[in-house]
Amino acid sequence: MTELLQHIVNTLILGSTYALLGIGLTLIFGIMRVVNFAHGELYSFGAYALYFVGVMLGLNFFVALIVAVVLGCFAGALIEVVLLRPMRGADIDTTMLVMIGAMIVMQNGEQFVWGGVAKSVSTPFPELPLVIGSISVSWLRLFVFCAALALIGVSYLLINRTKLGKAMRATFQDRDAASLMGVNIQFIYMATFAIGSSLAAAAGALLGPVYVISPQMGNLASLKAFAIVILGGLGSIGGATIGGFLLALAEELGAGYVSSGYRDAMGFLIIIVVLLFKPTGLFARAERIG
Repeated sequence: MTELLQHIVNTLILGSTYALLGIGLTLIFGIMRVVNFAHGELYSFGAYALYFVGVMLGLNFFVALIVAVVLGCFAGALIEVVLLRPMRGADIDTTMLVMIGAMIVMQNGEQFVWGGVAKSVSTPFPELPLVIGSISVSWLRLFVFCAALALIGVSYLLINRTKLGKAMRATFQDRDAASLMGVNIQFIYMATFAIGSSLAAAAGALLGPVYVISPQMGNLASLKAFAIVILGGLGSIGGATIGGFLLALAEELGAGYVSSGYRDAMGFLIIIVVLLFKPTGLFARAERIG
């Protein structure tokens, strides 16, 4: 029972950051119909931004975290304006190739700038873990969980309680009708990609200090983001959130009770089973983002 409780605690911490990845991707794919293969590289961009601001510039860790998220937002807006806007109206295969190219350029750019050696980020949290009974969790991981939950809550409020969110949901339902009602589609697309990118960057910045930062860290993150969207169902913020926690649970239980070598395989096995019986995902909501 103690071991199971520890796995559940680990699931909550990891699942919260997975949810950020999934929410960002489902927003971009749902509203813009863009398969963002660079999503994982925006995740690693956030981690490297934290390293640059927090370690190389020496700013406070929490300030560096906020700056990393903001920089991820600007990076997403830049990608949309420079790469995707000129491709507006192109078929999905063309935009996929563009985003694959962006992914390759970003990953090789990170390796050129930072080198292939993994980086680490020190944090102000104590090394001794918080121990509650037989359960222990590091203060850093507890902070990651709380910060990720806060960002998930902000994302939900943004989509469901603001004028921008209403315009995004209208664009998701019917782009032409939304345009006729005065919605600036160009701005909505840029805002959507920027918000989705900032969430990916936030996930990378939060997990960067937990693990290590390397140019290849975005590869698996990208695959998991797509898996979460498939599991949760396109167009559902709640589905992406729950999908992130379900994927983390499958990985934790697989690593704990089968083998740590099958950690990632167990999660994708769940995806295959879901696709066989419910191809639209567990929480698909065809009518709206939310």
